Amino acid sequence: MEPRKRPGRTPAPAGRTSRPRQAEVARLAGVSQATVSLVLSPKPDGKGPVISEETRRRVLEAARSLGYVPDPAARRLAAARNNLLGVFSFTATFPTDVQHSYYPFLVGVEREAAALGYDLVLFTGSSTGGAGAAGPDALSRVRLADGCLFIGRHTHRPELKRLVEDGFPVVHLGRREELEGVAWVGADYVEATREVVGRLAELGHQRIVLVREDDDAPASADRQRGFLEGLEAAGLPSGPTTVFRSADPQRELTPERLRAWADEGVTAFVAEETDTGAAWRGLLSAVRAAGLDCPEDVSLALLGSPPSDLASEPVPTGFDIPRPQLGAAAVRLLAALVAGEEAREPLVGCVFRPGPTTGPPRARP
Repeated sequence: MEPRKRPGRTPAPAGRTSRPRQAEVARLAGVSQATVSLVLSPKPDGKGPVISEETRRRVLEAARSLGYVPDPAARRLAAARNNLLGVFSFTATFPTDVQHSYYPFLVGVEREAAALGYDLVLFTGSSTGGAGAAGPDALSRVRLADGCLFIGRHTHRPELKRLVEDGFPVVHLGRREELEGVAWVGADYVEATREVVGRLAELGHQRIVLVREDDDAPASADRQRGFLEGLEAAGLPSGPTTVFRSADPQRELTPERLRAWADEGVTAFVAEETDTGAAWRGLLSAVRAAGLDCPEDVSLALLGSPPSDLASEPVPTGFDIPRPQLGAAAVRLLAALVAGEEAREPLVGCVFRPGPTTGPPRARP
């Protein structure tokens, strides 16, 4: 005897044990998840973007074929908007110190949220079991807000993906193309790094090395891509030997290595900025320990801003990251997603910063 079917419900595909999610409907229909949400959960007042009948038909057919049924609890939460935006930092404590590299982001976030009429709820890694916490409920607390903005080089990928698949509005501050469906805003590190390399080439530098940390953060990948593209555009060597990638630049970037590079004709170094500042610190320390003068012997450039505790040092050549503008852009995008609108913020450009740490290379005898 065949089991009775519930009226009005399409059975889930055979062999499936989990509830289909909006992200799957969007992939099958070939539309964005925001469009799926607008079709399956239209605004009661009828307001919102106009969806064509063809798009609506594709979404409904995809939902039926997958056996998609909206989660009643999720729908109730979505309807109960309270003008709260979450801000989650993947740190043990929230970065409220004005010297912290994340603080300018938060200035832009707060100002734009206030302008749009939203209040903020702040979350940290410690509120979910520690900065390195993981597991199915690692980020569950952010659902207290209408949507959440995430800040940090490293994220809880499975749980972040789960939030997106559940239709919860999420924006990551910083490129996250490797996380399908996660909306993000970011700085154009590729173009900014290309410009720094181009300026060094114009000064006459023929051998340049990039110093970076050994991780897979998209910001690091973008800087390396811009560095290599800049070398190629200038007709300079751009092979793997032009990138020094280290898990601990402050220990592994030795004075002996710096002198060896200088003997081989390397006259300029660029380092990436990270929240640890390890690449820049390691480079400065090695240059000084090697007895090299800057910029007489070697030119130095920083792809970002120097650590706050090095404020007494000359501000190096490089570029400035428009942190407040990025924070504001992230809030605008998140507010649009909360409202069920399709939106995308363009990459924010970085401004080149001249400095006393670069100059023409010394003529070799």
